[in-house]
This record gives sequence, structure tokens and C-alpha cells, in this order.
Amino acid sequence: MLKSFAAAAAALIVASGFGQAQAQDYPSRPITMIVPFSAGGPTDTVTRLVAEAMGKDLGQQIVVENVGGAGGTLGAGRVAKADKDGYTLLLHHIGMATSATLYRKLPYDTLNAFDYVGLVTDVPMTLVARSDFEPKDLKGLIEYVKTNKDKVTYANAGVGAASHLCGMLFMSKIETPLTTVPYKGTGPAMTDLVGKQVDFMCDQTTNTTNQIKSGKIKAYVTTTKQRVASLPDIPTAEEAGLPGFEVGIWHGIYAPKGTSPEIIKKLTASLQKALKDPTVVQRFADLGTQPSSEADATPDALKAKLTSEIDRWAPVIKAAGVYAD
Repeated sequence: MLKSFAAAAAALIVASGFGQAQAQDYPSRPITMIVPFSAGGPTDTVTRLVAEAMGKDLGQQIVVENVGGAGGTLGAGRVAKADKDGYTLLLHHIGMATSATLYRKLPYDTLNAFDYVGLVTDVPMTLVARSDFEPKDLKGLIEYVKTNKDKVTYANAGVGAASHLCGMLFMSKIETPLTTVPYKGTGPAMTDLVGKQVDFMCDQTTNTTNQIKSGKIKAYVTTTKQRVASLPDIPTAEEAGLPGFEVGIWHGIYAPKGTSPEIIKKLTASLQKALKDPTVVQRFADLGTQPSSEADATPDALKAKLTSEIDRWAPVIKAAGVYAD
């Protein structure tokens, strides 16, 4: 028994030493950062900006891979099952929290299948419509959709997407169910909105700011407490008469559970540095958002955010009766 104990202890020491050596050499090859949505969407935009800055800091390229489908759960599931070596990461948004209620069966345990790196940003949402949509302001929009609820079409990027969540909250606030048109990503949804194939949607400023400024779509409100600096003429929902219609699409970076703490520390430090990069700060500002603070770009802050958001959205989703298999 003593020999067995000694052998086990020796194995642990060897494994620990190997893990530390692995962490010291990390990264020695390119890293894959999975974004669980289609290319060209708002989360994809955020991911590519952060991945480029972190890659420069770490001295290795971070390759962004789009693994869309099932409201982001396919990409998250891929990372949950990946090797615990720090070479496969996940950048996900608020859908990480809402999928815990939306999906009856997930291929992973949301809170316990990942290690946490840190929060990246909290992006405001905008309620927007095709450029020739009849309502002129939020009051007119609410009146119009209540009267024409069977004809109005609301676009979203699929179950669990940010646009889907924002839409559910809007319908809940105005107490009116609407015909929804789900797409496989925000990119194609926005294309059809610009092309006047659907009436309106709710989406992140990272995807709507340029379209609003160019006049390709019209904006009614932002879903923030204060006006968005890049869209100063757009009122908040509360200013326009719809208090409580507030939602921000926060993003965080995750690694498979069991990743070396030393590697997580390196990734967190790199994230914090990337979020101070002048190019990232400016590009985020252009898109209507800002980087998370150093205090929020930490594992503890991300875990706390995920936990609180699961609790916040569960009753909204249950009340709407929207579930996916």
C-alpha cells in the first residue's frame, strides 16, 4: 500500500511538473477561438478584434472559427469537449446564460463545464426597422404592432440569439406576441431588414450602428440607461416611454474545465491588455460599446455575471414558454 501511495504521489508530482512546464511554454502554437455564431455578426466582430489584440500580446495567432447553430450551443459544446490545454477557447455572449433555460437538454453543464477567463464587453441593443417602416417613433411603433400584430414580422438570428432575447423582452413589455422570422445568424437577418423583406428587429450596436448612420435602417431606441455615445440622437427606451426595456449583450471568454490555472492567468492578463489596446478601444467606440474594465475582465467577474444572468432570464423565458430541444 505504501509503495502504491508513493507511486501515485510521484505520478502527481510528475504530472504537476509537466503541467507547469506546459504552462510556461504556452502558447507555442496558434490558438483557436470559437465564436458560436455565423461570420459577419456582432459577436463575430467583437471576437476578431479581441483575438487579434490578444494574439499580438501572446506572440501566437488566434484563429477565429465560426461554429454556428442551435443558438450557440454547438460551438459551446465543442469547447466543453476540447483538450484542456488552452488551445481551444470560446467567446460567447449572453446566450451562454439563457441557453441554460432555453434548451431542455444541453451537451454540457453551463456553470461547471468551463473555466473562466474574463468579461470582454457589454454591448447595447437597438430597436431598428426597415427604412420605410411606417411608425415614426417608439410610441407609434407600439401602437402599430399592436394593431397589426398578425402582419408585422420581427426578425431574429435564431433561438437563443441576442436578437431573439431582446425580442422576447419587447413582446413581454408591450404584452403582444408577434410573428417572428428566425435566421441562421444576425448577418442574413440584417441583410433582409436592409432589403425590406422583414419589418423590424432588435440587435447589438456592433451590427446596427453603421447601418443606422448610413440611413439603410431606422432606429427607435437603445436599450441602455444612458444614450449611446456613437448614436447620440437615439433616445433610450425609458426616455421614449418604455421603462424596464433594458438589455445589454455581454461577452466573455471561456476555456474547457480543467485548463491549467497558469494558462488561465496568462489568458486573463492578455485579455486585460488587449482591452486597453488603442485600436480595440477605438473600434469598440465606433461600434457603440466599450471594453470591460480590468476588474470585470477576470474569471471571478465572468462567473458571477453568468450565474446572475441565468437567474435573471430564467423567469422571462419560462413565462414566454419558448424552449428548444
